[in-house]
Amino acid sequence: MALLKVSNLCLGYENRKVVENLNFEVLPGDYLCIVGENGSGKTTLIKTLLGIKKPISGEIVRGDGLKANEIGYLPQQTSIQKDFPASVHEVVLSGCQGHLGKRAFYGKEEIELVKKNLQRMGIENLENRCYAELSGGQQQRVLLARALCAAEKMLLLDEPVAGLDPKATAEMYSQIRDLNKSGTTIMMVSHDLEAALMYATHILHIGKHLFFGTREEYLEHLAKDAKEGGAKI
Repeated sequence: MALLKVSNLCLGYENRKVVENLNFEVLPGDYLCIVGENGSGKTTLIKTLLGIKKPISGEIVRGDGLKANEIGYLPQQTSIQKDFPASVHEVVLSGCQGHLGKRAFYGKEEIELVKKNLQRMGIENLENRCYAELSGGQQQRVLLARALCAAEKMLLLDEPVAGLDPKATAEMYSQIRDLNKSGTTIMMVSHDLEAALMYATHILHIGKHLFFGTREEYLEHLAKDAKEGGAKI
């Protein structure tokens, strides 16, 4: 059963349509890369999938009991967020906020979850460090641990390697791949088509022409367009 099934989705803002007739689904264990030109609607799609923004029309069906607030989200960082004066422990713990319900304070279960995800990201030694003092790659690992605390079933990652050096980029891609292999479903927005084709099981291309299919189907589509003398996507 699909975790997400998107049918005939039309997205936009201020009465302007950005994407029309968008159809795709995400199954448990998939690694979906969302690619496309700037302004093609990737950010609008993210907000819609997270329940922040309503679509103009169409339907998003969540299966296997998945709720909009049960998608772990790693957003692009702003310069202000990078200087956030909190400890690594506090940042990661904030990902557990949705677990509190009517409780006012975090409990043993949330503390153990933080510890588990710090270890998964290999940053347990940074737990008491100030987040603002970390390198870009370390900060992204902290935010990934935070997203895992929010929801381990599915992660939505928005340009997770933006601004990272080559070494940190390779490490981040490796960690995301390992999470996927361990059972976490990944949706990743990326401008890095080469990496998308290396790691993804499926590709969603948003733009003038839409495409959704497996990585192999996407490669065949690109090859066909090149043979015909002009890429359509």
